Amino acid sequence: MLNPSRVRLIAVGKVRKRWLQEGADVYLKRLPGLQVVEVKDSSPAREAAAISALLKPEERLVVLTEEGTLANSVSFSQELESLASERLALVIGGAEGIAPDLKARAHRSWSLSPMTFPHEIARLLLLEQLYRAITIQQGGPYHKV
Repeated sequence: MLNPSRVRLIAVGKVRKRWLQEGADVYLKRLPGLQVVEVKDSSPAREAAAISALLKPEERLVVLTEEGTLANSVSFSQELESLASERLALVIGGAEGIAPDLKARAHRSWSLSPMTFPHEIARLLLLEQLYRAITIQQGGPYHKV
């Protein structure tokens, strides 16, 4: 089962809308140990350099992009469970997306949707899906199959 303390979410930009931060805080309380690291909004190249500097050698880089692998909640949970022994760095890029060189280095590329979302909403969606994935793994009542 996925342990949230083995996951870091590296996100470009800050959450500025209070209602989105409140939603993120709800899920962060449900995901004890999960770290969120914010990178200053800049150009994709500068963001990639900042993210690369933050990556730890033992972490598997997973980027969230529109063109990444799509999954439903159950298959997403299964994918996370297959990576449960790894340390993960999940990256949400800024307004211009993730630099191609950072995408190329990624262990996995996932998509929350083929639609485009502001990074603040993508962060909330990812946190909710991480929580849902863990409850699926636990057989909990949060997710109705």
